[in-house]
Amino acid sequence: MQQGNIFSDLPDDARCWVYVADEPLAESTVEALRSRAQSFLGTWQSHGRTVIGAMEVLDKQIVLLAANVEGGDISGCGIDKSVHMVEQAARELGISWLPALRIVYRDADGHVQHCSRSEFKARVEDATVTSNTHVFDPTVQSVGDVREGQLEQPARQSWHSTVFDLTDSVPA
Repeated sequence: MQQGNIFSDLPDDARCWVYVADEPLAESTVEALRSRAQSFLGTWQSHGRTVIGAMEVLDKQIVLLAANVEGGDISGCGIDKSVHMVEQAARELGISWLPALRIVYRDADGHVQHCSRSEFKARVEDATVTSNTHVFDPTVQSVGDVREGQLEQPARQSWHSTVFDLTDSVPA
């Protein structure tokens, strides 16, 4: 699934971080998170340089935070500031972020699901998950990656196909 027009004010090489909540967020929680992010984004700096940032919430569960520093890269300190904002907002709003090793995918009804690697393997074995199942890669690095469809794609096009032997499924 391509997100071609996401973060329209940012270049393809803008950095992007993905946070996945353990369950869909209530609309009021999404709005409160957006409000906190907007306050932060208006003051975000990296070594005295303004960071142009944006946040998107997909499926009320996947939070994308993007940043660009004109003529340079965002510093580690600048990144740390964003992590602290996201973690503080999560604590205040009761959001639990998924650990990095959870596998995130869409079920047959289009809902975002997550599970451990062993649970995902079992779902492949019972054909609940196939090469056509859309999986998410929360390790994308840039806005361009998201726009090109690397955040969400059929399992057959991702690392999941090799690790979980999804190459034999017939594409739709």
